[in-house]
Amino acid sequence: MPTPPPTPPPPAAPSGPTINIGEEFGTAKKSLPSGKILVIAIIVLGIVVAFVSFLKRAKPQASGTLDNVVAVQIPGQDSTMVALTFTLHNSSDKTLYVHTLQASVKAPNVPDSTVDAVSAVDFDRYFQAFPTLKNGSQPALTPETKIQPGETTARTIIVAFPMNLDAFNRRQVLAAVIWPYDQTVPVVLSK
Repeated sequence: MPTPPPTPPPPAAPSGPTINIGEEFGTAKKSLPSGKILVIAIIVLGIVVAFVSFLKRAKPQASGTLDNVVAVQIPGQDSTMVALTFTLHNSSDKTLYVHTLQASVKAPNVPDSTVDAVSAVDFDRYFQAFPTLKNGSQPALTPETKIQPGETTARTIIVAFPMNLDAFNRRQVLAAVIWPYDQTVPVVLSK
């Protein structure tokens, strides 16, 4: 029987760096920075976001003072009509457009109350029925009023709270609330 040809020797192993196939280079250990650096970066980012949020927070477009409060009991009702006279200053650099006018009161033993202002068209009628309301009053502030930047104006609103005059006189907080258009924060003038 003839002898088989000799088998060639196995190829020699290539020389050079060897690759450990068990170590994967796509893992987080190889592609992400260390955990300490990530925690520090997240904390710094949180501080920056908090600081910017504080600087950009919504602020009232105007300020002012509640100057005069005159209240009368509505006969035959458990309600009080109140004339609130205030000074309003537009401290922003854009025109303030009045949208809604309200007043709120907090008194002991009575639920807190927030009511809308009565229409300015009815002021003369209320002043006729309750002459005391006219004491110290100014022209009515109405919705759609424009207050220019830097302008200061003295105005009055009239509201009717669902509480008797005695409860109103024991109030803890009274505020005129002016909601401008395109604003998320009202102008609150309290006394």
